[in-house]
Amino acid sequence: MAAMEIDTEKNLQRKQSTYQSLDETFEIQNETYRGQQYSQIYFARLHMMRTLLYSLVTHWKPHVPVCTVLELEEGKECIIVGTLYKHMKLKPCILDEYSKERSALPLVKPHNFMHPDDHLVLEDESGRVKLGGSVLSPSVYVTGVVVALHGKETDAGDFMVLDVLEAGLAPQIEPQLKSREDKYVVFISGVNAGSSLSNPLQFQLLVDHITGHLGDEKGIAAEIVHVVIAGNSVEIPLGLLNGQNLASKDQSRLSEPVQELDILLTQIAAGVPVDIMPGSNDPANFSLPQQPLNRWLFPGSRAYNTFRSCTNPHCFELDGVRILGTSGQNIDDLKKYSEGKDELEFMERTLKWRHLAPTTPNTLGCYPFTDRDPFLIESCPHVYFVGNQDKYGTRILKGSEGQLVRLISIPKFCNTGMVVVLNLRNLECHTLSFGTQFSL
Repeated sequence: MAAMEIDTEKNLQRKQSTYQSLDETFEIQNETYRGQQYSQIYFARLHMMRTLLYSLVTHWKPHVPVCTVLELEEGKECIIVGTLYKHMKLKPCILDEYSKERSALPLVKPHNFMHPDDHLVLEDESGRVKLGGSVLSPSVYVTGVVVALHGKETDAGDFMVLDVLEAGLAPQIEPQLKSREDKYVVFISGVNAGSSLSNPLQFQLLVDHITGHLGDEKGIAAEIVHVVIAGNSVEIPLGLLNGQNLASKDQSRLSEPVQELDILLTQIAAGVPVDIMPGSNDPANFSLPQQPLNRWLFPGSRAYNTFRSCTNPHCFELDGVRILGTSGQNIDDLKKYSEGKDELEFMERTLKWRHLAPTTPNTLGCYPFTDRDPFLIESCPHVYFVGNQDKYGTRILKGSEGQLVRLISIPKFCNTGMVVVLNLRNLECHTLSFGTQFSL
C-alpha cells in the first residue's frame, strides 16, 4: 500500500511552496510561572499600544492635549489613552455559578451576556473614569481593548466621549506572489473524530481528494501545496475522566479518536505538508496560546517531515504570503461579550484593534506573561482565518494604508462536510463539500 501511494504521488507531480513558521511568539519556552498576576500582561499591552496610539494622535488631533485619567479637568477637552473595561450586568460570576449549581431549578445559559445597562470604563495606571456619550457603543467593544478617546470631563465626573481612535490595521509587507500558477491551501476545522457527529467516510473522501485518489480530481490535487487543520480534531469522551483508574476497555476508548485521526493524517502527510493546530476540545493545554499537540500522539504522521504540530494561534508564510489564524476561541468569546453581524465582523475588529484576543485574560484563559503580550498584531497578515465557526464566510478587508486582508471563517467539518480552499496566486477562496448520502 505504501509503495502504491508513493507511486501515485510521483505521478501527481505535486507543486511545491516555500514555508516559514512564525509561531515563535506564541511558544512558551523561557517563561517561568512564579505566581505572577494577570495585571502584568495588561500593563505590557497598555505600554505597547499607548506608544503606538500616541504616534497616531499627532496626525489625528494635533491641537488637542493628551493627558492621563488623573489629570482630567472638568469641561476641558483632551485625549486620554487607556484600556477599556466593560461593566456587564449578566457577566457570569463564580459565586453566582456556585449558588446556581445548588439550585433545584434547571438553568438555561445565555449565548450572549449583553444587557442594555452595560457601560464602559477607561483605565490607565493613574486611575479609571466612566465613559459617557453615544460615540462609544458598549455593544461593540469588550474589556481589554486599548483606544484613544477625545472628550471632556462632565460635572458628574464622567468622561463625555466625542471621538474615538483605534489602532487600525498594522503595517503589511508586500505579498511576494512568486508564482503565476495556481497553488491551493486547504483549511479544515472541527473534524471531531470520535464524536457522534463525526463521519469517518466523509473525512476519508476529503483525504482521497487531497491525495489525488478520486480519479478526475488528480489535476486539482496536484495543485494543493498545504493543508491546515484548525483545531477540534478529536473529541475525547470526557465522561470517562472521573478521577478513577480506567479499565483497559475505557483506556482504548480514550485513545481511539486520536488513532483514527492519525491514520487519516498519515495519508495526507505522505503527499502534502500538513499543519495541525490544537483546539478547545483537543488534548492540549486549555489557556491561550495553546502549545503544539504532542507529536507522540501521532506515531504514523510524525514519521513524515511534512507533518507539523503547531501552536494556536498559528502564523506562517507560504510563498511570501503571510497567513495568521486561530482555532476559534477568540471569536467565540467575542460573540458572548459583544454583538456583531457575523463572524467576519468580529474578525475585522480584532485586526483593527491590533489584538487577536482582547478578552484575554478577563474571560478567555491565557498564560500570565510578565513582559509581553503575544496576541498583539505587529504585522498585518494577508490571510486571516478562524476555525470552528457555524458557517463559511469570506471577504476582503481594506486598510487605510492600502492593506488587503482575506478574512476566512472556516465551518465545522463534522457538521457541514465543508472545507475552504485558498488560491495563493490571487488569494481567492471557495469551499468544497463532501457528503456520504446514498439514494436507492
